[in-house]
Amino acid sequence: MAKQFPHFNDRLSAFVADQHLFFVATAPAAGRVNCSPKGMDSLKIIGPNRIVWLNVTGSGNETAAHVLENNRMTLMWCAFNGAPLILRAYGTARAIYPADPEWAALAGQLPALPGARQIYDMQVEVVQTSCGMAVPLMDFNEDRELLKDWARKKDQQDFLEYWENKNTTSIDGLPTGM
Repeated sequence: MAKQFPHFNDRLSAFVADQHLFFVATAPAAGRVNCSPKGMDSLKIIGPNRIVWLNVTGSGNETAAHVLENNRMTLMWCAFNGAPLILRAYGTARAIYPADPEWAALAGQLPALPGARQIYDMQVEVVQTSCGMAVPLMDFNEDRELLKDWARKKDQQDFLEYWENKNTTSIDGLPTGM
């Protein structure tokens, strides 16, 4: 049975901190829903109703376009080992870019990852748990280093060109704010 909470408590915060993977879901008013897996220890709960996570350069930038249009965001974690649990955080978010005044303070709370593109600052409206009994048990081996390795070979000009060519619009043609 699903349970809702007005904020993260210590138990749920500890569960999030133990996870190697989370999913982010966003959607525009019209167009494709996007759900992306995220890792690299790039997320931190910084208050009972506030989460920040670092987004690195990738092939698309759907989250940025959706948040710019309507700011709705859902994050989800699944227990792939131990007791079954699915945890979702529902709320609104905004993208913060390296040139924004808030960047330095928030980036200091997150890992320094090559290719950092945005920090998402999410205000959590409700946290919900559900059973997770159908989620398979899986073992974590290690984080993949491929994206970091790719990004380490780039300089700032390379990223600016990549963002211009691949990250300025969503697959639905919406602007991303880049």
